[in-house]
Amino acid sequence: MLKPIPIEDDLYYIGVNDRTKNLFENLWPLPKGVSYNSYLLVDEKTALFDTVDVCYSDIFFHKLEIALNGKSLDYVIINHMEPDHSGSLGLLRNRFPNVQIVGNKRTAEMVQGFYGITDGVKVIEDGEELSLGNKHKLIFNLTPMVHWPETMMTYDTYHKIIFSGDAFGTFGTLDGGITDAQLHPERYYDEMVRYYSNVVGKFGSPVQKALEKLNTLEIKYICSTHGPIWTLDEQIKKVISIYDKLSRYEGDEGVVIAYGSMYGNTEQMAETVAYELAQQGIKEVILHNVSKRSHSYIIRDIFKYKGLIIGSPTYNNKLFPEVEYLISKIEGRDMKNRYFGYFGSFTWAGAAVKRLAQFASDSKFEVIGSPVEMKQAMNLNTYEDCVSLGKAMADRLKQDR
Repeated sequence: MLKPIPIEDDLYYIGVNDRTKNLFENLWPLPKGVSYNSYLLVDEKTALFDTVDVCYSDIFFHKLEIALNGKSLDYVIINHMEPDHSGSLGLLRNRFPNVQIVGNKRTAEMVQGFYGITDGVKVIEDGEELSLGNKHKLIFNLTPMVHWPETMMTYDTYHKIIFSGDAFGTFGTLDGGITDAQLHPERYYDEMVRYYSNVVGKFGSPVQKALEKLNTLEIKYICSTHGPIWTLDEQIKKVISIYDKLSRYEGDEGVVIAYGSMYGNTEQMAETVAYELAQQGIKEVILHNVSKRSHSYIIRDIFKYKGLIIGSPTYNNKLFPEVEYLISKIEGRDMKNRYFGYFGSFTWAGAAVKRLAQFASDSKFEVIGSPVEMKQAMNLNTYEDCVSLGKAMADRLKQDR
């Protein structure tokens, strides 16, 4: 689609879809692609909100020129400097040499660092206002560490729009419709959770501070830089509630069992624990073989559910490598409020359970049940110990009902 899409008679969507990239940030799978959203607001003055990845600059500029319809571009508002949004900024300045780049102090530092631009940069403070003319007044809300230090959100008082940067964004392209009213928004919920947990997850406290600022605003549109534009009242409440819950590290009743297994013996332990959880009435039990499932989806599910059980064989006197890698990603997100159990196996010298015990201590998760350590293969005693671990986790989850 090479034409801008009108959202209001003075507001245009000029974003693009990326169906080519395999990994977001070269880490997270994109089986459904991703959108890079940009918006143009037209009054006596014109304001562009963020740009797009430089790979799509030709499509982006084509749409922008049509939306401007001969008017000059007066401002580009930079809510977030990550290159998937600011990547076309240098080219934009070349095309529109008089455009004012608007951002906070940290933004200005990054504009210089990434693109060598120092002139024509308007530095704003938290709560500062900018009039575009007859109708539109913009108010800038600094939201540092959601998820970079320069991030901010811009509020248009006329249409009651929050241009939210990456906040409330999702993985997934916009296939035809661009607003929640034009598509089935529920198909984006899990991708919003995966986006949050993978990209923003560490920064729960800053997200909570940002949400406190939004509580004072009347919001009729959420215009994020990824995924649908949220316009329906129930959907706006829904996506804000998702961010609120995730940033509080609140999980639903359920258990993620993430395990590594070379020859299937450790996997039998995982299966036994899972079976007992189901027998005890826990319906949400998700098993992830860390060698077959991208960590992106495992982390998503860990954010969704209260219970976490990790199992690993000993490998080179350490954890199975993919389990170690998963643990490092969990630690990097400063996860809280999880119930944790663990098990491990070995053939001649055990190390996995010891390392998982260290992780339990470092994470400050609430440890549930007794860890299970298996030598070589499953026997009746090991089976019963796995059953006990599953029951202990189920009992703890049911206490919260």
